[in-house]
Amino acid sequence: MSDLEHDFGAFVAARATSLLRVAYLACGDATEAEDLLQTALERTYRKWDRVARYDNPDAYVRRVIVNAAINRARRRAILTIIPMHSPPETAVRAGDPDLFQVLMGALRALPPRQRAVIVLRYWEDLTETQTAEVLGCSVGTVKSQASKAMAKLRSALGRETLEGAITDAHA
Repeated sequence: MSDLEHDFGAFVAARATSLLRVAYLACGDATEAEDLLQTALERTYRKWDRVARYDNPDAYVRRVIVNAAINRARRRAILTIIPMHSPPETAVRAGDPDLFQVLMGALRALPPRQRAVIVLRYWEDLTETQTAEVLGCSVGTVKSQASKAMAKLRSALGRETLEGAITDAHA
């Protein structure tokens, strides 16, 4: 095994869980997330000699994941409802499981680009600049997409939470 292959294997071993989480949040389906990650790692491996020289190869792989998720969503002619699966890391489910389900449903309802911004900014905790670099857009685009996405999420969560509170009060 060459040093390059060894380095790539070590990178995958160290970052696979985190990258799988990004893929899951980008598409909302555990099986599709595994496919996205596999695709991203395959593309990364082919260019690993160049990618390994980056200060942050995670950013490159995240960008490949997000771009692949956006491309897959674009190819779908009809909006389909994605069945809910368990996320790759159960630690994400801290708190109220019903609220988590509502949040994941609202996240899946966002357009792919807005979902990517939310995932990178708030789940991966990237800065606006880092998110813009991953998505290949301007910081202003990240800000506007995040603002629109957060408004949609607030609207969806507020409505769902309100309906749940009314139902609980009448029970």
